[in-house]
Amino acid sequence: MVTIKKKKPRGKEYYYLVHNYRVDGKTKRLEKYLGSTIPDNIDEIKAKFFREIYSEIWFTKLDLVQENFFRVTKDLPKSIVKKNFSDFAIQFTYNSNRIEGNTLRLHDTRLLLQDGISPSNKPIDDIKEIENHQNVFYDMVEYEGELSETIILRWHYDLLKDTKYDIAGDYRKYDVGIEGSDYRPPLGIEVADLIRDFYEWFNRSEYKLHPVELAALVHQKFVSIHPFGDGNGRISRLIMNFILNRFNFPMIIIDYKKRSAYYNALKRSQLNDDPYIFVQYIFRVFLKTYNKFTEILSKIEFSGDV
Repeated sequence: MVTIKKKKPRGKEYYYLVHNYRVDGKTKRLEKYLGSTIPDNIDEIKAKFFREIYSEIWFTKLDLVQENFFRVTKDLPKSIVKKNFSDFAIQFTYNSNRIEGNTLRLHDTRLLLQDGISPSNKPIDDIKEIENHQNVFYDMVEYEGELSETIILRWHYDLLKDTKYDIAGDYRKYDVGIEGSDYRPPLGIEVADLIRDFYEWFNRSEYKLHPVELAALVHQKFVSIHPFGDGNGRISRLIMNFILNRFNFPMIIIDYKKRSAYYNALKRSQLNDDPYIFVQYIFRVFLKTYNKFTEILSKIEFSGDV
């Protein structure tokens, strides 16, 4: 987080923007001199400082990920690409639904989606939402249009049409809470205006921000509005991956087993009104996911065991 610090060299007061971060286990600090008073356009200066920080700390690494990912994968046999993509779809569907309380285990999800075998001891609604989520995921990947209200409402409808038909594809007009969180979503009467603001922000920002930054902000802003009665997290993670895929970056999975870190980053960003807390979390997840995924693909590519 960027903070304003006051220094008193030789008894005179001066102000600085300061940001501390860690690289390879070592703490580093970036500073920007403001002057003897805090400027009136401090928000604008902070935003510019943010861009400088993110360019230096993150963007080069993220771009290298994109370059190396496609360098490693471009010559893979089509059958391996298809297999890896199918496995990603299953893992993403499992984790995104499990985070929201779905009872199907990964093994159940794989049997259901790969072999059409439904687990006998699981709620039918959980089974339908797993099937629907994968269908929406494939639709999302194949969709070549712009991110819009129409397509997000369609994905939400398709996700919940068989389990919560009364709220599928509609914004809420009622108040909701988030179990286990101190964050309180906007009132139902505020949703329509906030959603309009969200799309206006997205249309202004789509080609001004780094794609991974944009994807993380889309997730944070959309889920913070919490525009639906249910399915907000799953839709937010879907549209985050839509942005990554649209700009030719590899997609990511929020691991159910590490959901506490995900919830904590999201909650902190909401309570502190600082979406970049969540953005940095997504950057770290992205880099870790990429390194792991590339390792797997490299082994497949060069082992000869295809």
